[in-house]
Amino acid sequence: MNKKKSLHISILKIIAGAITLVSLFLLVGSSIINSREYFSFYNAKSLDIAETVTHSIDSDYVAKLSEALEDPDFVKVREEADAQSDSSPIEEWLKEKGLYEGYIEIDDFLDVVCDDMGIEYLYIQNIVDGKAVYFFDAEDSFFCLGNADLLEGKFTALTGNMRLAPTTSFSEFGWLSSAGEPLIDSAGNSPAVVFVDINVTDIVNGILKFTVIVFLIAVIAALIIGYIVSCIIKRRVTRPVEDLTKDAQLFAHSEEGYKKENITSLDIHTGDEIEELYLATKFMQENLIEYMENLVHVTAEKERIGAELNVATQIQADMLPRIFPPYPDRNEFDIYATMTPAKEVGGDFYDFFFVDENRFAMVMADVSGKGVPAALFMVIAKTLIKNRALMGGNPGEILSYVNDQLLEGNEAELFVTVWLAIVDLTTGKGISSNAGHEHPTLMRKGEEFQSIKYKHSPAVATIEGIPFKEHEFELHEGDTVFVFTDGLPEATNAENVLYGEERMLNVLNKNTDASLDILLKNVKEDVDNFVGEAPQFDDLTMLAFKLNHLKE
Repeated sequence: MNKKKSLHISILKIIAGAITLVSLFLLVGSSIINSREYFSFYNAKSLDIAETVTHSIDSDYVAKLSEALEDPDFVKVREEADAQSDSSPIEEWLKEKGLYEGYIEIDDFLDVVCDDMGIEYLYIQNIVDGKAVYFFDAEDSFFCLGNADLLEGKFTALTGNMRLAPTTSFSEFGWLSSAGEPLIDSAGNSPAVVFVDINVTDIVNGILKFTVIVFLIAVIAALIIGYIVSCIIKRRVTRPVEDLTKDAQLFAHSEEGYKKENITSLDIHTGDEIEELYLATKFMQENLIEYMENLVHVTAEKERIGAELNVATQIQADMLPRIFPPYPDRNEFDIYATMTPAKEVGGDFYDFFFVDENRFAMVMADVSGKGVPAALFMVIAKTLIKNRALMGGNPGEILSYVNDQLLEGNEAELFVTVWLAIVDLTTGKGISSNAGHEHPTLMRKGEEFQSIKYKHSPAVATIEGIPFKEHEFELHEGDTVFVFTDGLPEATNAENVLYGEERMLNVLNKNTDASLDILLKNVKEDVDNFVGEAPQFDDLTMLAFKLNHLKE
């Protein structure tokens, strides 16, 4: 019932809101246009009156009056009038200067214009040093003469020739349509400016009142129309949708609801999109029931595969040497290694073992691809390399044998990059073979890690019968070898930037005296900080070997 009411009211709100919004835009637009028209009319009227006044009064008399106001005696007269709140001193002063009759004539004229034209304020001022000095005021007569006020905001529109362009503004006196026209005397000077203010507050209030009334009418009309339309839509749209929603909820929330065919029992025939929606929903329910039944079987199978993958992960981890130190009774060297797969099982592997009493072998390898196929290939490759190495021979001979063995029946065309080195612990001399793998990194005692680059051979299991190049080297006491798979330099962050060999060397050289486990831990933490939230793309495997002293 709540859903039904909610949908009905929502439609009503949408329709009423749309009509109200359109009405509001139309009303606001028309109000703005009407206001501009009224303001334009009264602005033109105020300017016409100001121009008429300037042509009707004696500008030369105003010029004489302006000069007389500069007399120091007038300042005393003004102060005396202010003190007594009486204009008599000013009238006497005008009579002494012979300016009284002319002042009376202009003042009476301004009163008549103000009354006849319905003007709120009509006054004549001179603008001097940011102040407005009064000459005449239709409301104040003599007592205004010489009064000085700070200029109001509208006077900022005064032009260089002391003309105030017609403008409408709001002040403490309400909305005023104002204009100012300079008086020009016979000498071509402007002794003062005639200002006209017409009160348009009633007009503005009338426009606002009209807008509010029409808006309220529009809102009421929108509600009525919206209700009528929503009732029609309710019968044609909302009731079938509500029935469909109720049965869909029963289907979704009832126990084992996916087995109950609620929606298919409805009978909706509206002949429009609602009926199409019903048919589509019915078809979806039928497919969903079939999908859920299949999902039960798929989930069970997935759980079985997941359990087997966990076992495979454990088996793969157990195949790699994980106990460190691996040879507690052999102190000629230290060795440490880690492998972090990108998936449950990986294709990277490392290994190390004694070929005989004095020769020690190290392997770092990376199988192409990932997941279970790579892991199976890794098991075969690791077993072949170790078994062949224990039979004797140099790294090149060992890899040639493994290469031919892996190529037999390799329909998946997998291959493996391998770095294999055998070191004689009595002399420090060794031989390595690099089959398409990353270059090893070497740190001489007291120096820094640097990459050791020499010619590679192709990866193992790519070309049948090829020889594998060998590289002779010699380790001294305190030297450290660091080897890794391409998952280290090719680790990628969210911006698709590679970690790179330079960053790896920088973190290795920050603490060259660290133990091997700390050394590898520092590299892994630096890679993790660089990658951030980006997913691990490839397996990451590292091995470090340090020769402490030669075997005696």
